[in-house]
Amino acid sequence: MEKKEARAYLRYVRIAPRKVQIVCDLIRGKDAGSAMAILMQTPKAASEPLQKLLKSAVANAENNLGLDPAKLVVSEVFVAPGPILKRMMPRAQGRAYRINKRTSHVTLAVTEKA
Repeated sequence: MEKKEARAYLRYVRIAPRKVQIVCDLIRGKDAGSAMAILMQTPKAASEPLQKLLKSAVANAENNLGLDPAKLVVSEVFVAPGPILKRMMPRAQGRAYRINKRTSHVTLAVTEKA
């Protein structure tokens, strides 16, 4: 029997991928309830958007696939770099340094545990 998997995507979030990756590592493999609790208690900027993403994935599993939300596990969560917004910062003697404002694309998948 094929495992049903519900996915949710968060695209163009204005946080650097390496910062989002830290929070993703905290919830990978956890069940949905404890992952939500971890995100609520994590003082990182990425935890709020990931909370909404997890809620969305759980809702997708419940409404589209008919899975039980109490049995859901975060089977997969990863972050990929999005487009970089390039900005200039004035520096001494008329120079300009480039500031890279990085964006992220996050993918989160939940499945029912056996």
